[in-house]
Amino acid sequence: MRCPFCGCEDTQVKDSRPAEDGSSIRRRRQCSACGGRFTTFERVQLRELVVLKNSGRKTPFDRDKLMRSIGIALRKRNVDPERVDQMVSGIVRRLESMGESEVESKKIGELVMEGLANLDDVAYVRYASVYRDFREAKDFEQFLGGMEEPDRS
Repeated sequence: MRCPFCGCEDTQVKDSRPAEDGSSIRRRRQCSACGGRFTTFERVQLRELVVLKNSGRKTPFDRDKLMRSIGIALRKRNVDPERVDQMVSGIVRRLESMGESEVESKKIGELVMEGLANLDDVAYVRYASVYRDFREAKDFEQFLGGMEEPDRS
């Protein structure tokens, strides 16, 4: 693993422990050249996923991009980062276990919508406004009208 501080490739693992409900390994490393310490995460990857865009273009799946888009929807919301990471890990596992190496972007969007609906209502609506391309206030009204009201009795 290359040191992010000096670029040296001689780094040593000082500590390893499970992270994210055991779906990844957190490693503390130290560079032998500059002494810098940093953390890396190691995850199991079942297969290389390719995202099939609506335009027909294909791009490699990027977990960090998925995390960023969800982070935008959750901006300034009081949601535990660990729950967000668990949601993203769950989405990635579901995509990998589908058995296909190519996944339509629409499927990823549906899984994100499903996850956000269970995580935070405001983030769910924010994400939906971009994902479903809301143009006017009535688009929000229709969407909100279709959301089920929780039982408040």
